[in-house]
Amino acid sequence: MLPVAGPAPWSVAGENRPVKFTVPLTIALPRQRVLELLSDPAHHPSWLRGLVAHELVEGREGHVGAISRVEMRSGSSTMEARETITRRDPEQLEDLPADVVVHYERELVAEGMWSAAKEHLHDLGDGTTLWESENEYRFSALPMRLLTPLMRGTFRKQTLAHMEDFRAFAEHGTDVRGEEGQPS
Repeated sequence: MLPVAGPAPWSVAGENRPVKFTVPLTIALPRQRVLELLSDPAHHPSWLRGLVAHELVEGREGHVGAISRVEMRSGSSTMEARETITRRDPEQLEDLPADVVVHYERELVAEGMWSAAKEHLHDLGDGTTLWESENEYRFSALPMRLLTPLMRGTFRKQTLAHMEDFRAFAEHGTDVRGEEGQPS
């Protein structure tokens, strides 16, 4: 069963400070190619370490309002979450001028956790792309709320690892599952 959005205990003021951070990464590919690879769910298993399933539940894949069931595994733990696309700007991603920054935002809700990611893709004009990922995590379970300040670096490190895995896949065809090959 998918977690549902709505009033949550982590929204109580003063009791739960969110983990917030931004991670920048430069990719040696034109922004249009980065967009193509990032937005195609068929490629996600190649670079998103631990992804077990990403299934569209409602809406149009990659567009505002789309809801997907996401299942991730880390070691012996499995987490199921509901992902909702909350922003895609501009809506049309083809033939964009270099000065337009692409914004792609999503929320993830799992038992005891809420997170938001705001992805910004900048065309640097020399065949490279700057990917900036703003992230925020909030937790409702007391043990996680107490550990959150100590885990800020862990969340940032995991996000950077996913981004670096994407870059290796996009630039060199490196697959986190151990296969090699050019992204199609």
